[in-house]
Amino acid sequence: MSGKLFVISGPSGSGKTTLVTRVLSNLENLRFSISYTTRSMRAGEIRGEHYEFVSREEFQNMIERDSFAEWAEVHGNFYGTPRADIEKWIETGVDVILDIDVQGARRLRGVFDDAVFIFVVPPSIEILEQRLRDRKSEQDRDISIRLGIAREEVACSKCYDYIIINDDADVAAERIEAVILSQRKGDGEDSRQRMLAATRDARTENVYGPSFLRKFGLE
Repeated sequence: MSGKLFVISGPSGSGKTTLVTRVLSNLENLRFSISYTTRSMRAGEIRGEHYEFVSREEFQNMIERDSFAEWAEVHGNFYGTPRADIEKWIETGVDVILDIDVQGARRLRGVFDDAVFIFVVPPSIEILEQRLRDRKSEQDRDISIRLGIAREEVACSKCYDYIIINDDADVAAERIEAVILSQRKGDGEDSRQRMLAATRDARTENVYGPSFLRKFGLE
């Protein structure tokens, strides 16, 4: 039985990385695919755990070797998803979770046809701005740029299978877990139907609408 790929995206500051860490600690048979990037390490990040940090030259060499399932330039830095590990894990029945930007997710749709796409957002653009300021790692100009990009990314969330509003990290993590469990086979149809019901409120068609868009200034 093959595994499945779960793609997590969301604006910078949405909390998706924290949620992915929680989900990985709670679910078995789930691996995190570590992306490669040319950006510098942030405080608290660990090489080989959060990202593989490489030079632009090394990244370019990997592109030429066709090492990535997808790659993109974001905020002036390159990010890429390694192909070989994901394919190996899926073939051996292991589910894979991936934390990438909207550009990368769009490209992956043509590579992994049955992947499940999950978009994480904060409750509003105002809360996102406060989270970015609380990080104290960016200047006002950088925050303004990130908020503009966030609006563009939220507008793309309608193309995802699920939208998780990260108002409460515990609840948001549980919803992501419910999505993953609902996609798994072998736990019995009754169990699967219960998990499907638990994800109903996170399905994009039930979230994306005028009231959702107003919270991000997208009317």
